[in-house]
Amino acid sequence: MQYVVIGLAAGSLYALVALGLVLLYKTNRVLNFAHGDMATFAAFIAFTLFTARGVPIVPAFGLTIIAGLALGAVFYLGLIRRARDIDVLGQIIVTLGFGLTLNGLAALLWGTDTKPFPALFSPSIVYQVGGVTVSQLALGSAGVGVALMLALYLLIQHTRLGLAMRALSQDEDTARALGVRAGPVNALTWGAASALGAAAALMLAPANFLNPNLMLDPLLKGFAGAVLGGINSLPGAVLGGYVLGLAEALVGGFISLKFKATFAFLVIIAVLVFRPHGLLGYEFRRRA
Repeated sequence: MQYVVIGLAAGSLYALVALGLVLLYKTNRVLNFAHGDMATFAAFIAFTLFTARGVPIVPAFGLTIIAGLALGAVFYLGLIRRARDIDVLGQIIVTLGFGLTLNGLAALLWGTDTKPFPALFSPSIVYQVGGVTVSQLALGSAGVGVALMLALYLLIQHTRLGLAMRALSQDEDTARALGVRAGPVNALTWGAASALGAAAALMLAPANFLNPNLMLDPLLKGFAGAVLGGINSLPGAVLGGYVLGLAEALVGGFISLKFKATFAFLVIIAVLVFRPHGLLGYEFRRRA
């Protein structure tokens, strides 16, 4: 049970990253390889608010989520919208280029050394429940992850913006013809995905310390979770993130810590061999 709790806490953050990636792929058919660097850059903004401006931790976290949302919207309006007509490989290069630019800019502005990061939840406070030990940081991170997943669900299923996002993901031309303003809706979609990544970075930074490569490994795990659950399924992204977190924790506990990341990707390969579209994904078909 101890390993299950650890796996669920990690899986909630993997699921947040995977949700952002799948959200963008469903609506725009773009794989955003800058997702991790955008989240890391937002975490550095929080670090500046703490250290240079003296902003309390809760308002600073809120401002950072807003900054992450704005960064995603600007990225779409400034680059992605202009690159919509190029092929998939070209779009991937655009996102990679933007990510490397943000990574270099973060290194230039804040340096490459690791920095301690204030925690919204204390890693030193632990709770004992039925023989299972869980830290306040792990419990709080899992709670934040679940709350944001629920907020995204409510946004997509019960708001006019969510209805417009679903319409664009199904058929953008028809949605435009029916009056959906694709530009603003897509910009807010990219902003929402970036905000999810920023939240994951804020939860990870206290445990892993802040540096320009903070989200490199979580981004890979987020991609893995998205592929495992289904790259075009939001519930699949959540399921894939949690399955990946549990697999890593159990293998690390019972087999070897050195093998846990490798085993997780072996599980993904096995799933894709027998179900190429992931656990909850479906085949994307485009009509001529």
